[in-house]
Amino acid sequence: MENQARPARGPSIGPSIVEILDSHAAGTGSPTKTAARVADAIAAAGDDGTWLSTVPREELIAAAAAIENRPGARTLPLYGVPFGVKDSIDVAGHATTLSCPDYAYVATSTAPAVQRLIDAGGLYVGKTNLDQFATGLNGTRTPYTIPRSVFGGELISGGSSSGSALAVALGQVPFAVATDTAGSGRVPAALNGVVGFKPSRGLISTVGLVPACKSLDCISVMAGSIDDAERAFDVMAGRDDADPWSRDRGPRHAGTPIRVGLPAEAELEFFGDTAMAEAHRGFRKRLAAEFDIVDVSLAPFFAAGELLYQGPWVAERLVEFADFLAEHPDSIHPVVRDILRGGEKYTAVDAFAALQRLQELRAEVGRLWEQMDVLVVPTIGTTFTVDEVLARPIDCNTVLGHYTHFGNLLDLLGVAVPIGTTSDGRPAGATVLSAALRDDTALQCAARILDQPRAPLVDVAVRPVLVEESS
Repeated sequence: MENQARPARGPSIGPSIVEILDSHAAGTGSPTKTAARVADAIAAAGDDGTWLSTVPREELIAAAAAIENRPGARTLPLYGVPFGVKDSIDVAGHATTLSCPDYAYVATSTAPAVQRLIDAGGLYVGKTNLDQFATGLNGTRTPYTIPRSVFGGELISGGSSSGSALAVALGQVPFAVATDTAGSGRVPAALNGVVGFKPSRGLISTVGLVPACKSLDCISVMAGSIDDAERAFDVMAGRDDADPWSRDRGPRHAGTPIRVGLPAEAELEFFGDTAMAEAHRGFRKRLAAEFDIVDVSLAPFFAAGELLYQGPWVAERLVEFADFLAEHPDSIHPVVRDILRGGEKYTAVDAFAALQRLQELRAEVGRLWEQMDVLVVPTIGTTFTVDEVLARPIDCNTVLGHYTHFGNLLDLLGVAVPIGTTSDGRPAGATVLSAALRDDTALQCAARILDQPRAPLVDVAVRPVLVEESS
């Protein structure tokens, strides 16, 4: 089912976390007033493909009232702040669908990352739309309403975290929980003009997330600003011994000049989109004027990216979905079904050969980090309309992942930031990438690019943060 193109042309970011907290503290607002505002905004938007389910208005207001009555609630870091959750992550008592009605189940427990938000005073609003089984970067692989970018023109919203990006870009919530396996937390951010922060793998527990590729999956954050993304991340991050990939956060940025790696323009691919190429060229000039620039080749990054869908990692999706594929093939979106079946052809030999090749590329990329602190690339090389993606679903999706597919395979983190628009009004974005556990340096660089101040924070590397502390 499709909806009409949006009249809007760009994001309409709502109140920030700080603005919401300030209004609640000053008495000009309250969690219940905020809940009513959010419910009304979602109702006014109608079925636009952003949300798959939401807490009913009266129940949302009642939940906000319960937060108000919680002892010491006003001191909580997210006191009454509303947020959405991608519908591949469990929230107790609510359906997890993965955008597949026949797969849906009602969760009996809440994912630790989401529970931390709730414990911190956050107000859970509902589940956001996604490409089915989190398989895709375009937002069209859903049996529900196909969402569109806030930039209009029938542009895709991006995926798989399509609804999480839109909920922020439409001003309904200041942040939303998303995921990122191949770029799902970055591409929708770029297509809707918001920030998409994919932390280092393991910093946010993935317990309670239905895995796409468990060895690569990350929970990420969509937000209207770096500050909002960081505030949500600071609450969600923490060691979880139930997650075998869990690890502690790295050090804060030391305040030294940030060395920015930039690939040669000849290595950048914009797929014939001259307006996008020109927008990125102007952005690169800004970077060169503000940072120490290091020339770097993208060759090993692209080589790693080719392994994702042209290698055995697609078979990892069958660990979770093989039985459902065998028993309910007609319940799966045709494109997603073909992708899942494509994983059946790989052997153990293929997997080990790919792992060995990836380790070679990781070593090569690892040496590059000795000369640069971050790498900046376009988030996407071009945009597509919904009809274009429906006509060429695999080809368009591959193009969308050109600058994102290699990220998790190489154990990188990424901060996708909006950098303006093309001459014809489409969104342009860039991603700040860095080696694992350099999250703070990448956030510092991204904040400087957006000219957004960062709030002073304690050094989170002093000690691990345990999930149990939030309960």
